[in-house]
Amino acid sequence: MMQLKERVGELVKKKQRLTMDNKQGDLDPSDSMRIGLQLPVLEIRDYGLGLEVNLMSGLRKNFMLFEVITVLEEEGASVVSASLSTVGNKVFHTLHAQVKSVRVGIETSRLCKRLQELIS
Repeated sequence: MMQLKERVGELVKKKQRLTMDNKQGDLDPSDSMRIGLQLPVLEIRDYGLGLEVNLMSGLRKNFMLFEVITVLEEEGASVVSASLSTVGNKVFHTLHAQVKSVRVGIETSRLCKRLQELIS
């Protein structure tokens, strides 16, 4: 339980860093270089029998959430929860999925490649 609280704290701090907006709500070039951010951002965490997919995009470059869910399911994951939040001009998607077949698993490198193609 304590590890989960620490992880939530880390993610909240990371989200705050990433959502520093200028007057238009976009990162200015100096902020982008400082935190190494280029939208869209994809992060996949593999927990063995589960996955966490975090996507961050701008309002101008968005994608359909159902397309992301479809790719996850085609790769052998079953989405158990999905959330979306908008902060400034940024959209944050968080999806949690479980492996459908423990024997087969999920090839995260292929999943990452397919999702990158979808959101780019």
